[in-house]
Amino acid sequence: MLEKLPDVIGHALQGVRAGLDEIFFNTLGLRAGMASIKVSSLAFADHAPLPERYTADGIGRSPRIDWIGVPPGAAALVLVVEDADSPTPHPMVHAIAVDLPPSDGQLPEGALPSAEHEGAGVHTGLNSFLQAAWLPPDPPPGHGVHRYAFQLFALAAAPGFSPNPGREEVFEALRAHAIASGLLIGTCERPDGSIRIGDVAPSGPLVAG
Repeated sequence: MLEKLPDVIGHALQGVRAGLDEIFFNTLGLRAGMASIKVSSLAFADHAPLPERYTADGIGRSPRIDWIGVPPGAAALVLVVEDADSPTPHPMVHAIAVDLPPSDGQLPEGALPSAEHEGAGVHTGLNSFLQAAWLPPDPPPGHGVHRYAFQLFALAAAPGFSPNPGREEVFEALRAHAIASGLLIGTCERPDGSIRIGDVAPSGPLVAG
């Protein structure tokens, strides 16, 4: 979709970014004195490019995400994926998954529904396009590197989410109940009409720093 934008628009908006300070992980204030969850992926390293298959230029499926270190008192997990560099007031939401089992585990590749894939029955919230699905990374040409924040939160209580909760509902639930968090960042760039991303996934598990 955004790959069809003229390059001049991406260049003109280069300085317009939501900012990493605005993602859930940095606005909820959980890191001081809170438990830390290690989030990783077999598909990409922390702060490294996302392989094409997970973007709008590939098949657009959600990548596998793994985590360890969920605290014993957790009642549920929530995954939020945001684009910290979207040219919008708030980071663009690419995926929300709620009511995940409160234990160390993973979301397999394609677990979240996408345009041509039904997913694995995960309780999915609304992305910024108001779809209960994975929104594949699709940065504007010439806008520079975009950072996609895969954020996992452990909740002390399961709040009873609506069928497809949106950003505000999830934020309020996390502010009230989150007890631990973890972060993994994948990048994507489409410079001057072509996308520059990794083609080969690294071998072996990679854990966020």
